[in-house]
Amino acid sequence: MIFTDTHAHVYSEEFIDDNEQCFERTIENNVSRVFVPNIDVDSIQPLKLICTKYKENYYPMMGLHPCSVKDDYKNQLRLIYDELVSTKYYAVGEIGMDLYWDKSTFEIQKEAFIEQALWAIKFDLPVSIHSRDSTNELIAIIKNENLSNLRGIFHCFSGDESEATELINMGFYFGIGGVVTYKNSTLPQVLKTIGKDKLVLETDSPYLPPTPYRGKRNETSYIPLIADKLAQIFEVSVAEIAEITTNNSKKVFGI
Repeated sequence: MIFTDTHAHVYSEEFIDDNEQCFERTIENNVSRVFVPNIDVDSIQPLKLICTKYKENYYPMMGLHPCSVKDDYKNQLRLIYDELVSTKYYAVGEIGMDLYWDKSTFEIQKEAFIEQALWAIKFDLPVSIHSRDSTNELIAIIKNENLSNLRGIFHCFSGDESEATELINMGFYFGIGGVVTYKNSTLPQVLKTIGKDKLVLETDSPYLPPTPYRGKRNETSYIPLIADKLAQIFEVSVAEIAEITTNNSKKVFGI
């Protein structure tokens, strides 16, 4: 049984003291494939170091996170593009839009997203899309900005059934993490609309840990807890969830 974590910030400072132990727990729990998104120019080197250290299991992405889109975003994009074209990366990410923390940067978030989406199309790479409080806005941008060839994952998907249906029709996959295990989550019902064949697993570690670790640091070894919840929702075995979601991740990333 092989699990895939399609989104984990394993280079974060939260793991500085025990990244080797975390890696060992990850492998012990059969999570042998971990895709690692970039955040900004400062995270490039930590990301590269840990993905080189565990190169058989960790697969890097390259992008500028929407919460990192500030006044210097054009310079950051230039440096990130240079990195993307000079080193092997498996996706453009983490990109997207976040209207929860700061709506005032909407226009530059939009510009940064479009530019990076065009990179993904140009180099035939998938994207990992952050869409906090902005799923409808991103759907509109993709439709209106000639981005119909964009493909990849809406990471940490939290939209409703209407948004899910729209994204299914656009060919996207859905990253499902610890939120699905929370008592008051409406995600289980939405997932029945989506179906298993468009889902991938993720932790977004160190953030959003599944029950019973809510409020603590998340880590990639918790992926089986998310898979167990999906197995309950779809009334299938955890092994089937592992197989389907790992196969889906292979379709997305090509490996």
